[in-house]
Amino acid sequence: DNLVNNVGYDQVPKFSPDGKYIAWLSMERDGYESDRQRLCCYNLQTGEKKYLTESFDSGIDDFCWSDTKGVMIYFIGVWHATENLYAITQQYEVKQLTDTWADFGSLQMMNNGRQILAERHSYLAPADLYVVTPNIKKTDKTTTQQITFENKHILDQLDKPTVQQRWVKTSDGKQMLTWVVLPPNFDEAKKYPTLLFCEGGPQSPVSQFWSYRWNFFIMASQGYVIVAPNRRGLPGFGQEWLEEISGDWTGQCMSDYLSAIDDAADNLPFVDRDRLGAVGASFGGFSVYFLAG
Repeated sequence: DNLVNNVGYDQVPKFSPDGKYIAWLSMERDGYESDRQRLCCYNLQTGEKKYLTESFDSGIDDFCWSDTKGVMIYFIGVWHATENLYAITQQYEVKQLTDTWADFGSLQMMNNGRQILAERHSYLAPADLYVVTPNIKKTDKTTTQQITFENKHILDQLDKPTVQQRWVKTSDGKQMLTWVVLPPNFDEAKKYPTLLFCEGGPQSPVSQFWSYRWNFFIMASQGYVIVAPNRRGLPGFGQEWLEEISGDWTGQCMSDYLSAIDDAADNLPFVDRDRLGAVGASFGGFSVYFLAG
């Protein structure tokens, strides 16, 4: 029966522009707050219910309906440590539209039905508004135009850190994406104190967030190298990776942290292995205490 209530967590219902459909974010399992958020669509005329994002092995964070021919819905979700923009076609295909080291935070279809108003941020820039003109045929043809510059007068006065990606081999032979943030005016001949960032949650992403609590721009600007691994238990690397932390809060996830900081100390000559620290809150704070003990 398509009308049977889902036992998991449902939220953010939105009607289609023609009023024939309603879509929402849906978790499958009861009592699991970090379950994958699927995009569910319900046909109000026929009663058919369909999950549209089963081919996207990560959660959906926001979406908006489209008025554009050939596209049903646009959505954002985390994959490989970034929150990029995707489209669901009328043939139920999922297509990636942007590929950038940044996070989209929210979406709203504009009245012209052709463009999306989006909020975007990164490690190097706080949130601003952008107009996105999607092109589902070619990823490099989707354009993103910034329209607000709320903090430009401040950012223009600051020397910026540099962001890098590393893929680190874990203790069980897998590959883990790790962000490395270098101080402004970085000198590769120098040795820098280095901080291992431990994520909270424990199942929240280490994507290109801008935080007023854990700000990599500020940390790096104080002369630190930041090592921020996407350890076991984080979304954006498939459901198996996400759930390997369940019931194992001091196991593989802690080994992943050690793999990340060992890789940095052994292979990055500017990392001062005699001045290594760890920072984090919530499960991240628990992680710091565990690693220290």
